[in-house]
Amino acid sequence: MLATLQKLEEKRAAARLGGGQRRIDAQHKKGKLTARERLDVLLDQGSFEEVDMYVEHNCTDFGMDQEHIPGDGVVTGSGTINGRLVFVFSQDFTVYGGALSERHAQKICKIMDMALKVGAPVIGLNDSGGARIQEGVASLGGYAEVFQRNILASGVVPQISLIMGPCAGGAVYSPAMTDFIFMVKDSSFMFVTGPDVVKTVTNEVVTQEELGGAVTHTTKSSVADNAFENDIEVLLATRDFFDFLPLSNREPLPVRPTDDPWDRLEESLDTLIPDSANKPYDMKELITKVVDEGDFFEVQPNHAANIVIGFGRIEGRPVGIVANQPSVLAGCLDINSSKKAARFVRFCDAFDIPIITFVDVPGFLPGTAQEHNGIIKHGAKLLFAYGEATVPKITVITRKAYGGAYDVMSSKHLRGDFNYAWPTAEIAVMGAKGAVEIIFRQDLGDTDKIAARTKEYEERFANPFVAASKGFIDEVIMPHSTRRRIALGLRKLRNKSLENPWKKHDNIPL
Repeated sequence: MLATLQKLEEKRAAARLGGGQRRIDAQHKKGKLTARERLDVLLDQGSFEEVDMYVEHNCTDFGMDQEHIPGDGVVTGSGTINGRLVFVFSQDFTVYGGALSERHAQKICKIMDMALKVGAPVIGLNDSGGARIQEGVASLGGYAEVFQRNILASGVVPQISLIMGPCAGGAVYSPAMTDFIFMVKDSSFMFVTGPDVVKTVTNEVVTQEELGGAVTHTTKSSVADNAFENDIEVLLATRDFFDFLPLSNREPLPVRPTDDPWDRLEESLDTLIPDSANKPYDMKELITKVVDEGDFFEVQPNHAANIVIGFGRIEGRPVGIVANQPSVLAGCLDINSSKKAARFVRFCDAFDIPIITFVDVPGFLPGTAQEHNGIIKHGAKLLFAYGEATVPKITVITRKAYGGAYDVMSSKHLRGDFNYAWPTAEIAVMGAKGAVEIIFRQDLGDTDKIAARTKEYEERFANPFVAASKGFIDEVIMPHSTRRRIALGLRKLRNKSLENPWKKHDNIPL
């Protein structure tokens, strides 16, 4: 019996060693943790339970039958984060560069199937050179099996991808279908084809970092949501982020105890809006002063910064926040900001996370580049997302809400539950100057007349009371009481029930 137990320990030790000490040391020299070390940081101490530790590849070509490494390049199992269940897979770069084989894929599929069965999130730690070439189409088939599960799990359990190293070819498409992607600066990359192939086909000379690094994907492409300095930072941030999410679309939101009073008044908000309508201010100041303890987890902070998205809490319960940012492009909606916010709104709606919207939007960004690249269709994504959402929706208009952008930003007409405005709000088809130049174009030569007409238009429409008189605004509130109003609204909406007409699925303007 003891000999058998000793043999088990030896097998476990071999599996834990992965590709061997030399390759582990090489991983450490790059400033990267191993697959198992990453799970130790991500999960609660002692909570990880591994499955399929002894699985080996079944390839016999190109001498592969001479080498079998237990685990086959991916560590899979389950554990807890702050006591809450999560299923994980962590690709091991020390084993064939983390390349995906048929068995490797089967291991990932098994834990994804279990996650779907029991209703728990999946976090994938990706560090893979792509398909294992020696296995040919069997490896490609393995990728497709994983893709199919990403699709079935979408909107059912949260899926988070951590890009911890190079991810090329098929390895990038599974993360692309998950809900959130976090990357590590200087050591993680995502691209369909690497720099060498790009040079051969298009004659472009580009580095890995320029082509698909963390900065590229969190600023230009928006493929990834956040970039962090190193492995430890991204893993600890993921632990924080995980606490905002429910386990599945059938589970309640997690509640965190808080000492921050729900009716806390924030007097400084009464002076947040500048005297001049053309002066910017930082919308993040409003967000951090409204949420519990100023704790706001921003998503995609470096892409389309004219709109702010992220998670906070009110009375300990998670909320999704969408806010125009007047300090970037005056808070205009454009293609990138519309796509960014639309995807976020749909995620919140899928997992019953209430949506708080702070509005200061002068309209959609004009220009041929926007029109030719499809601002009409991309802007409609955000409109569609808000109109489709059945979760509690509370909207606060702080200053400008002009034109179609007023409609899009969770207006009462898109089934907003509580729509509030600050006394500084201006709700109109457009700004006074533009409106007067259209309505009174015959007087354009007379500056005095135009000035008088502009003042008249401002007095008539540059306020929230016309919209309030039509019931489009439920109440004009004092800025300092914004948190209190939102907290009360969320309490009232806790048992909200609203269903869309039956359909197989919608056809959002992609």
